[in-house]
Amino acid sequence: MTTENTPNVITPAHLAQAMDYSAYVALTEQLLAENKTTGTNHSPDLVEYTRMNLHRMRRGEKTAVLTDEMLDALKNVNRKMVWLVITEAWCGDAAQNLPGLVKIADASPLIEVKLLLRDEHLDVMDAYLTNGGRSIPKLIALDAETLEELGTWGPRPEPAQQLVLDAKEQKMDFKEMAEKLHGWYGKDRSRTLQQEFIPLIKAWATADETIANS
Repeated sequence: MTTENTPNVITPAHLAQAMDYSAYVALTEQLLAENKTTGTNHSPDLVEYTRMNLHRMRRGEKTAVLTDEMLDALKNVNRKMVWLVITEAWCGDAAQNLPGLVKIADASPLIEVKLLLRDEHLDVMDAYLTNGGRSIPKLIALDAETLEELGTWGPRPEPAQQLVLDAKEQKMDFKEMAEKLHGWYGKDRSRTLQQEFIPLIKAWATADETIANS
């Protein structure tokens, strides 16, 4: 997935405005109680997507199980990292991937996940476009001490991304595409996400020399 980024765009002020996963879920629940979602568009469709996404996150919290290979990779993390994820509550891909990402991070005392709402922080979003688009979720891994960028991931695992690209090429109806996409997520249960993150974690955990020599 192509990413066009600007280094060091994320500041301590951005991190101060970010929230943890529990606060994000609580915000989603609060907004749904008011028949709203994140952002400024509170259309019935987006509110309904958000309601489904809350169920997807709750299901993902239960079904995402870390593999032995992932746990081994996490043992080698020796630096504090912040994984800043750009997201919105109405985004189905965010709902499917956030529980797995949080579960991975929670298995290491050195990784913290922070969530930033896309439409409130377009300065950050526009520095991390995917093929020119504001695709989310987008994860930016940062050194916790220096805020140096270690790498990025997103908006979805490669097989899911290919599914979406193929559907667009075939001019598939959005509803049909969404059913196929979320069917894939339901069967995968974050396994592909973990496979993609194992080499990333290994690279980010040993990125000190890369940054020092850059």
